Amino acid sequence: MTGSFWWDLLIGVASALLVAWLALVVVLIVVRPRGGLLREALRLLPDVLRLVRALAADPALPRGIRIRLGLLLAYLAFPIDLIPDVIPVLGYADDAIVVIAVLRGVIRRAGLEAVRARWPGTDDGFAVLTRLAGLDRSA
Repeated sequence: MTGSFWWDLLIGVASALLVAWLALVVVLIVVRPRGGLLREALRLLPDVLRLVRALAADPALPRGIRIRLGLLLAYLAFPIDLIPDVIPVLGYADDAIVVIAVLRGVIRRAGLEAVRARWPGTDDGFAVLTRLAGLDRSA
């Protein structure tokens, strides 16, 4: 095989990674909370992390939900973010946006009662969480 093949392969893989990263950034921008909800999401992050850990450890929940939550915890523990912190607003908010996107699906699949039973924060915080998850629109 020639050196050209390896360069083509390297350029192709790098291009595919760049396109995948750009697609993830677009998804994060689309699902981000609007207005003051992003600020509220950042404030709720400690309670939400305790909630995610409690839900991921609960054997009563379906395995698929626990796997998603375990992957979310691994993503949050990983030191490299999808969007670097030097990018204003979204740089620091990408963790909150990813958590909200995962929790939307988890709440809809596990049920609001299961999440409410494990919520470590205040009632006001839980109301914000349901707004962030988009559940207030369906009520």
